[in-house]
Amino acid sequence: MINLKDPGISSVFKKLLTGFTGLSLVGFLIAHLIGNLTLFAGPDVFNAYARFLHHFMHGMFIRVAEVGLLAFFVLHIWSALSVQYSKRKARPSQYEVNTYAGGPSKRSFHSMYMAISGLILLVFIIVHLIHFKYADHDAVGTMKLENGIEAVNVYKLVVSSFQGNFGYVLFYMLAMGVLCSHLMHGIWSAIQSVGLTRPSTIPFLHTAGMALAIALAVGFFLLPLLIFMMRGTFDPEAVPDYSSGHAALTSLTSFFPAA
Repeated sequence: MINLKDPGISSVFKKLLTGFTGLSLVGFLIAHLIGNLTLFAGPDVFNAYARFLHHFMHGMFIRVAEVGLLAFFVLHIWSALSVQYSKRKARPSQYEVNTYAGGPSKRSFHSMYMAISGLILLVFIIVHLIHFKYADHDAVGTMKLENGIEAVNVYKLVVSSFQGNFGYVLFYMLAMGVLCSHLMHGIWSAIQSVGLTRPSTIPFLHTAGMALAIALAVGFFLLPLLIFMMRGTFDPEAVPDYSSGHAALTSLTSFFPAA
């Protein structure tokens, strides 16, 4: 029987847990960015997508997903901080000079400040949830989709938030810069922690991890900036014209009966 109280086994388990939860959260970021990109398709598509997520499986899907995400966040933070604490405890005296290193360790600026970038991201996530998930949805009203179903106008909430407050746009963009830094080391470290690396694949996986980190951060970074700048394209008061016959993705709402 595995004894998790054994320092060696405990350390390996925590690293594995950090890596697994980290990669799972990266998967969520990819899915979240893809969903956010439907903003470019207009209010009908984005609102239909949002309604689909919140009504799929009679609302159970989003509830299970939220509980799972919360659990993964808590486990990721706990295991990551626990691993770092163990390392500091094993090496009570810090290095006199912080230097970067190549090779398998991939020690860098990003790896040295993972705890700080993680804390900043935690603050951002709390602000982000308060601003969007727990916002007053009644204030933005609803929009009738092509099949006659009423959906909360989440498109208006998102677009008006970024167009009406450049301070929030700037805060969001800075947070995405921190996200990039966290993922630049985090993705590679997670891949290594779960044992998916081989000496021959280290250079490729390290480069691929950094490329994915940059792609995710840039995607999330550009959205608020483009919404702020492209006011003609992103109109919070836009009302779709279904008579033209262009209403892609509203077929998602056909899964649910009209209210």
